[in-house]
Amino acid sequence: MVDELSTERLSLRAWRDEDREPFAALNADPVVMEHYPSTLTRDESDAMVDRIETRFARDGWGLWAVEVVDTGEFTGYVGLSAPAFDAHFTPAVEVGWRLAHEYWGRGYAPEAGRASLDYAFDVIGLDEVVSFTTVANLRSQRVMQKLGMTRDPADDFDHPALPEDHPMRRHVLYRISRP
Repeated sequence: MVDELSTERLSLRAWRDEDREPFAALNADPVVMEHYPSTLTRDESDAMVDRIETRFARDGWGLWAVEVVDTGEFTGYVGLSAPAFDAHFTPAVEVGWRLAHEYWGRGYAPEAGRASLDYAFDVIGLDEVVSFTTVANLRSQRVMQKLGMTRDPADDFDHPALPEDHPMRRHVLYRISRP
């Protein structure tokens, strides 16, 4: 059973089969995926949903599907994940988001991110949550700042999943501790 979260405008809920098509479109959008190494094929996108659902089944939390309450529109995901690589800050839990670009600029990512952080601290009982992105992804960094997360440049790191000469290898790390 997946805990569902709600905010004034959003529902963070379990994934449904009908989410897969708009999620695949979002993952194939070069605007949305600008700060990722590549867009995803439909098979890669579906495999990601499968991994998300496995995480929920195993841990009871993960990356929730986000729906606009007033319209029922699927917008993407926001939630919690555990980075699957070794770095100076892992093991850790990350708050993250990926929304279709037509939903950007409406405050949905920070709104759902706050609900995810509340869940991380109040339900899971975490002491700290991190978030990271490429140096150039200023939109996501602004969301992190709106969530009250802070960055120490000494924490920035080279993402180990990317080759040394990859232009997106350098990442910034933001943190927030339990209130």
